[in-house]
Amino acid sequence: MRWYLSTIDPQAGELARANGLGVEIAEFCTAWNMDDGFPEADALVARQIRGIPRRVLHGPFNELFPCAIDPLARELAARRYRQALGLAKRYGAEKVVFHGGYHPKMYYPVWYVAESVKFWRGFLREIPEGITLCLENVLEETPDMLSDIAAQVDDPRLRLCLDVGHVNAYSRIPALTWLREFGPYLSHLHIHNNDGSADTHSGPEAGTLPMDALLAQIGGLSEDMTMTLELPQAEEGVRWLKEKGVL
Repeated sequence: MRWYLSTIDPQAGELARANGLGVEIAEFCTAWNMDDGFPEADALVARQIRGIPRRVLHGPFNELFPCAIDPLARELAARRYRQALGLAKRYGAEKVVFHGGYHPKMYYPVWYVAESVKFWRGFLREIPEGITLCLENVLEETPDMLSDIAAQVDDPRLRLCLDVGHVNAYSRIPALTWLREFGPYLSHLHIHNNDGSADTHSGPEAGTLPMDALLAQIGGLSEDMTMTLELPQAEEGVRWLKEKGVL
């Protein structure tokens, strides 16, 4: 098992270096940091990743819908994703996380699955060697939508990222069930907690998720599995994982 800290915590790099962890680069979740904001964002990333060989990059997600009805909207998503792939190569990231892009008020699940499969089959032709894409759940109510996308694309370069905090906030299906349902397509996890009413990115001990049970299940997964503690202030979360014997 390989643990990472998200750079939504400005001190993630320092904590990761002190504890032998990797980092998940989050500066480019917001796409303007790939444009006018790039010089400042690049300097922040350089500081965070210094001396840390294990890196994941979280791609942009605002207003990006790979299953969009408007073909120009799909092209915008593809353009931003291409930029993210270039940054993954620049920073030596082994995995890139993209949101699946489902919105229950905009798309029927059957459309979301079918059109996402079309998009990702085409986009995978552009992936540099050595990079795995991981689709992350956000507003998906059930795990089958993303697992169906991965199964139908049927390419080892496209895998899934399970965000257990998003499950707790937006789904009625327990996170342990999502963990099982993602099965062989699961490659990465985002670990944080909440009380079920909002996506607060609280510490692993601070919420209604059965984090002990989840960590026990995660502990039995492949050694190649990666997990990111996705907290704006990760120090207490790192301490908690150490107390649980996970780190």
